[in-house]
Amino acid sequence: MASLAAIGIVSGDIAESSRFYRTLGLDVPEPPLGEEHFEITLQNGLRLMWDTEELIRKLDPGWKRSEGHAMALAFECKDAAEVNDTYARLTEAGFAGKKEPYDAFWGQRYANVTDPDGNVVDLFAPL
Repeated sequence: MASLAAIGIVSGDIAESSRFYRTLGLDVPEPPLGEEHFEITLQNGLRLMWDTEELIRKLDPGWKRSEGHAMALAFECKDAAEVNDTYARLTEAGFAGKKEPYDAFWGQRYANVTDPDGNVVDLFAPL
């Protein structure tokens, strides 16, 4: 069976998107200037990749950015306080908060932020 090896993000600004995920807590170096593709390997072996909108249009001339919440990345925090702290760190750095931290009915502390390309990023931890 095929296994998930990478998640790709189509980005209008790879440097700003990298700053978002670095602020989130990932070890993301500054991407090389002018590169159309950039990637890192996370501690669990999964690759996180960024491609410019221009590169995607070269590969798929009919590509258009979708609207709405099509997919989310979910990051597990060690506890409820880390959900709160991570949400605060991102929003204080100028990134958009979608839903402030709350105690979800399914037993988790949960929050949603939006990365610079409009992707919803979930933060969660068990209560």
